[in-house]
Amino acid sequence: MENSKAIKLIDKILVNLDETGINTDSLITDIKELRSYALEQQVPLVVKVLRLTFEHIEATESFMISIPNDDAIEDEEDVEVDETETAELNPVESLKYVIALTRNLNNKSNLADLKEYRDLLNAY
Repeated sequence: MENSKAIKLIDKILVNLDETGINTDSLITDIKELRSYALEQQVPLVVKVLRLTFEHIEATESFMISIPNDDAIEDEEDVEVDETETAELNPVESLKYVIALTRNLNNKSNLADLKEYRDLLNAY
């Protein structure tokens, strides 16, 4: 995002996740505030992902979506990849990753990962 307040909020969310993990009350408030910046900048993908993210956290009190696997397309036939991905689910790291993706929306791989998060959150 280009807004300096949004960047500061992203940094704050990431630091809080490192320090306290998924503290649902303050985390949801911060994500909703970050979403308002995305609304101002008219970035529908980020608005949607952030809404789905805080709704998911409200429902599960965690973040049960794993980080998208870069090799998923190449290894579709390999069933072990899915099992490994599930076994290595780290809610805090995955949430930190999705929040960090919103920092640089000019990066095509960030947008691709945000789309994958959107689809995974919708499917959850």
